[in-house]
Amino acid sequence: MQPNNGPGAGLTPQETAALLLGKIRRGHDYARGKKERFRRRASVIKLLTLALSAASTILLGLHRWTDLAFALVALVTALAAAEPFFNWRSRWVLMEEAQYRFRRLADDLEYLVASTAPDDLARRHLDGVFARYQAVWEDLSRTWLEQRRERAVVEHLTGPQP
Repeated sequence: MQPNNGPGAGLTPQETAALLLGKIRRGHDYARGKKERFRRRASVIKLLTLALSAASTILLGLHRWTDLAFALVALVTALAAAEPFFNWRSRWVLMEEAQYRFRRLADDLEYLVASTAPDDLARRHLDGVFARYQAVWEDLSRTWLEQRRERAVVEHLTGPQP
C-alpha cells in the first residue's frame, strides 16, 4: 500500500513504516514551505524599513525634499508596527524548529527500518515514532495558538495594537 492511498487496515510493519515516513515528509514539506514564506516576509519588512529609514535620513538633509522624507518616516513607522502584529520572525523560527524535528524523526525512522530485520520490525517499534510525530504537530499547534492568544489578551487589555 502506498502512503497516499488513504488509510489502510492490517498493514505490515514495513507498510506502516512507509505510511508513517510519508506523513513525516509531508509535515516537513509543510513546515519548510511556511518557513520560507515567513522568512521572506520578515526579511522584506526589515529591508524595506532599513531602506526607507536611510532614504528619509538622507532626504531630511536636502531641504527641498523634506516633505517626501517625512512621508517615508511615516511608512517606516507603519512597517515597524506591521512586523510585530504579524509576528513573521517568530513564526519563521517556529517552522524552522518543526522542520528540524520532522527531519530528525524521518532519519530515526529510516535508521530503525534499515537496522531492523524485516521479521523483527514490530508495530511497537513504530508506535514510539508515531507518538513523536504527533507530538511535533501538537507542539506546533499549541505554540501557534499560544502566540495568537497572547496577541488577543494584549489587544483586549490595551485595545487594538498598531
